[in-house]
Amino acid sequence: MSTNKTLIYIAGPTGVGKTKVSIALAKKFNTEILSCDSRQFYKEMKIGTAVPSEEELTTVPHHFIQNKSIDTPYTVADFEKEALKKLDQLFKKTDTVIMVGGSGMYADAVMFGLDQFPEVTDEVRNQLRLFYNTHGLNGLQELLREKDPKHYARIDRSNPVRLLRALEVCIASDKPYSSFLGQKKEPRNFIAKMVLLHRPRKLLYEKINTRVDQMMANGLAEEVKELIPYKALTPLQTVGYKELFRYYEDSCSLEEAVNEIKKNSRRYAKRQITWFKKYENALSFPSDAPVTEIYELLKD
Repeated sequence: MSTNKTLIYIAGPTGVGKTKVSIALAKKFNTEILSCDSRQFYKEMKIGTAVPSEEELTTVPHHFIQNKSIDTPYTVADFEKEALKKLDQLFKKTDTVIMVGGSGMYADAVMFGLDQFPEVTDEVRNQLRLFYNTHGLNGLQELLREKDPKHYARIDRSNPVRLLRALEVCIASDKPYSSFLGQKKEPRNFIAKMVLLHRPRKLLYEKINTRVDQMMANGLAEEVKELIPYKALTPLQTVGYKELFRYYEDSCSLEEAVNEIKKNSRRYAKRQITWFKKYENALSFPSDAPVTEIYELLKD
């Protein structure tokens, strides 16, 4: 389909420097930024999700940053719908929009569309969350292996959100989650271009460790303490929060919790790197590449 509208997606693992590059490119294109970071949607989770600074947010208009509450159910399908609506609005005044974030599934939903799944009732959803609270992550893993061994073999089994979503579909439809994958998608009215940022693994891990230390200095432990009454909510089952909940439950020391955050953040980055390898047509750049060089390759 012929179109003069372009969505540029800035991808890469946590800690690689996506925010800085996306803002610099947005300035070059005189445009705005859509965040597809699924952790940064929630206004109660600021420090632990590395939300851009106030200065960065005011330098270039951002969308989908801290626009939801943790007690509001919000799915990737909800994001796809809202993001496409926002893009339609933005494309009326500009030919190029920047999207940035490390949540590959959310980015894919916007660029390529989602597979269509059956409706899931609140009853099914609540039953599964009760099951998760009772049986933990291992219980979800075993249940998915029983319901859909094909999807179990390829899913990120350390991610309770992904496990719960797959199980919701399995139970609601009485069919494997994997049977709904690979369907024909709705065409987009824009071209998607991808920029994949990278830095040497050793330097990336050092950056992640340093950033966790900075989050702690900025008050991450205090932020998590305020959220203890809501710790069972899905958005809080994530790196930087679940480890500190264990500390407040006296299950580990603060030092152990911080080390776990660093370890789990590095593991998350490794999974992101694996995910982004599928973007064969992405323009790959080191994180310190001159933005003018990236811009020149994208503007045509």
